[in-house]
Amino acid sequence: MGINDISFPNLNIYLHDVPKGFSVFGFWIALYGVIIAIGMMAGVAIALYDRKSRGLDQDPIWDLALIGIPSGIVGARIYYVIFAWDFYRNDPVQILNLRQGGLAIYGGVIGAFISIYIYCRIKKVGFLEVWDSIALGFLIGQTIGRWGNFFNREVFGGYTDSILAMRLPIEAVRARDITPALMETIGAGENFIQVHPTFLYESLWNLGLLVILFIYRKHKRFSGEVFLLYLAGYGLGRFWIESIRTDQLYIMGTTIPVSMVLAAVLTVTAACCIVIIRLRMAAAKKNKPEEKPEQKEKPEQEEKSEPETQDIV
Repeated sequence: MGINDISFPNLNIYLHDVPKGFSVFGFWIALYGVIIAIGMMAGVAIALYDRKSRGLDQDPIWDLALIGIPSGIVGARIYYVIFAWDFYRNDPVQILNLRQGGLAIYGGVIGAFISIYIYCRIKKVGFLEVWDSIALGFLIGQTIGRWGNFFNREVFGGYTDSILAMRLPIEAVRARDITPALMETIGAGENFIQVHPTFLYESLWNLGLLVILFIYRKHKRFSGEVFLLYLAGYGLGRFWIESIRTDQLYIMGTTIPVSMVLAAVLTVTAACCIVIIRLRMAAAKKNKPEEKPEQKEKPEQEEKSEPETQDIV
């Protein structure tokens, strides 16, 4: 198996010389960054489409693309560096090397959330309504962006021989991503690892969630519901996927995966918020006095002469 080969043997897919990037006038461009950029552009496009299709102003999305994307990238990097500090403490310059990967989506959501909240407060724009559109953008961005991990040979799980099993040359992946348990599965003379392609699992999960929310968005019951469903749905999938990854980020001083904890908290919190809001809406509707149509006394002859549509208000 060549150092740049990637294969899915149980699907009979063998890819040769898969590059990590390309050179333009002597400047190396990592495909990881290209894929992330494409995902961001797709995210902005779908958020704009959602606003337009619902008759809402698109200008906030353009503004937030200039504010939220940089804030999201910074937040994603800070989050990753904090929980991978043991790697960066001896070589802080690598913190700025985004071409090698290292962006945590939860940090991106937090960074974007803060900047978008400030923007909406200043511009007096509906915060939750904006996030209902941005949530769809996040999902398409994550669906596409995860393929940056494919080209970087990262974000994979332990050994598997399932239908989606992926093989990677040992020399092509980062040493810190290969756990002792994974090393034990490598046979004598083999130069590859066979793993769960967790980047693919998450990409497919996000795509499915996007389709569901895109269909549901016009039937939502309150502003912010799509965003809460995104947090709950993504957190549910991420909790499972994170449990089989080999490159987990841990809470400092523990062996507890931080993303699993955060995924569980977000899923439960978002689900509880949806239930509570819906119960309050149901209670408010139940307690609201029924409006009785005004009864006007009219001569019998006049009532008969009125068109039927008059009674439909």
